[in-house]
Amino acid sequence: MNDAQRAVATFAEAAQHNLEDSLLKGSLLVFPNYGQLVMTGDLHGHRRNFAKLQRFCGLQQFGARHVMLHELIHEEPESMASIDTSHELLLEAAAWKCAFPDQVHFLLSNHELAQVYSNEITKNGRVVTKDFEAGLRYSYGPDAGKVLEALLGFICTFPLGGRTPNRVFLSHSLPGPRDLPGFDASVFARRPTEEDLSDHGSAHALVWGRYHSQSALDTLRNVLDVDYFVCGHQPQETGYDVLHERMLILASEHNHGVFVTIELSKPVTLQVLTSAIRPFAGIT
Repeated sequence: MNDAQRAVATFAEAAQHNLEDSLLKGSLLVFPNYGQLVMTGDLHGHRRNFAKLQRFCGLQQFGARHVMLHELIHEEPESMASIDTSHELLLEAAAWKCAFPDQVHFLLSNHELAQVYSNEITKNGRVVTKDFEAGLRYSYGPDAGKVLEALLGFICTFPLGGRTPNRVFLSHSLPGPRDLPGFDASVFARRPTEEDLSDHGSAHALVWGRYHSQSALDTLRNVLDVDYFVCGHQPQETGYDVLHERMLILASEHNHGVFVTIELSKPVTLQVLTSAIRPFAGIT
């Protein structure tokens, strides 16, 4: 079996594990009332932070620990001529899912959704969706198309959100104030449809939302019956930010990146959440 065949097989196996996840209800992961959940921000191909995350989680020793990953692709290369190799991180994450299918989980993000639908995202003068495919061709040559097909099939199995028994909601982002009136929260009760994922769909609004107001978060708290939100999506140079005392925004894709641990059996407050933030720089 060559590298391309191994990649295709790994993505296919991980996709099946996603679909068979015992925590999955519709497109929502519902976590138990015991153990710990580790939530990251966007990783964007940052393999060093991912390796540190794996060491911290030690899933082989801690069977009641879960980890949530999102926005793994579209790294920031060192130069315009550099190759985007973030598909390698996605493959490592898929392999981690295969090794620990009940503990490793994913969330759909806007960059991964854009890659599935070939919708261009431009960042710092680069079309990152095109660069991503170029990176696959560089790595796999004539077999790149087969790997891309399996990779996109894997992404299509990603859930939209997660919720904990202590009233924390986890997603890549949340619908912004402009999209909130048309947002259909029943999208979490089903596998998202093409309409849900389209430009005006509820899944699309969820992963692309920005500029969240106090009133928007209050509305979402009532609709989703939660107290706090933990998301990524919005860049955070210092690693994290707290919005309106209800939304924790994490970034994991740089040297100041962080993640947060949530004890699933204990009450959660904002102080509890912020005190559980861990910098990747502190993980050896």
